Amino acid sequence: MTEISGRRSLRFILFVSSICLQFISGFSDDSPSSKNEKKSAPKPSSRSSTGSRVAIICLAVVAVVLFSFFLFKIYQKKKREEQYARLLKLFEEDDELEVELGLRD
Repeated sequence: MTEISGRRSLRFILFVSSICLQFISGFSDDSPSSKNEKKSAPKPSSRSSTGSRVAIICLAVVAVVLFSFFLFKIYQKKKREEQYARLLKLFEEDDELEVELGLRD
């Protein structure tokens, strides 16, 4: 079970990282039109805003991954408690059944 969930989380992380790489490559200034044009003055503010956008996106992705991990751990704990309750119910003594069968007075 943990091997399957590990594979799913690995796939999810790879998927999210590929999306992040798409955003990063989209923000770069390596487009063919920008190479052919002459720049009169570089804008330092655009580079800092692009960097801050990338940082914000990366932080958001990390936050989503951590939140998903936290919810998954809560889900696992809840399932474990339900299974433990079923196990206790399985070995619980049933007085009514014993009285019905005549094993107890």
